[in-house]
Amino acid sequence: MTTTSDPARQFLRHTVATVAYRGGKALRGAPDHFASFHIGDKTRTPAQILAHMGDLFEWALSIAQGKQTWHDSAPLPWNAEVERFFAAIKNFDGYLASGQPLHEPVEGLFQGPVADALNHIGQIAMLRRLGGAPIKGENYFKADIAAGRVGLDQSAPRREFE
Repeated sequence: MTTTSDPARQFLRHTVATVAYRGGKALRGAPDHFASFHIGDKTRTPAQILAHMGDLFEWALSIAQGKQTWHDSAPLPWNAEVERFFAAIKNFDGYLASGQPLHEPVEGLFQGPVADALNHIGQIAMLRRLGGAPIKGENYFKADIAAGRVGLDQSAPRREFE
């Protein structure tokens, strides 16, 4: 696989790795009941949010490839949905790393699907706290995040706090 030296594309890859790092932290170790945790009639469950995040990265790949498509996926069981989310991130990052042409600007890919996913990771982290299974805070500036590291397994936190 060839890689690109385009700085904007490399920064987008780092941002995608940041989504994977933060997403992994928010998703790992969630209790069994968490997928269906619900705080109101007009809010999504964590499983619905996670399915949407998988849809976002599938959409991002379709945009990058010049054949934009959107799907509203019904949530899979939690562990399967976690796998789907990270597979979608990996596919998108793989395309970014390939040097294949981007059919839309990097800025649009960031401001649409990637930024939306970051927002939803925050929602899941908040729901973890509300559901009685909080994740530890972290100094993310110190985190070991690297473009291309986009799976569920990530580096250990360097500086967490309560």
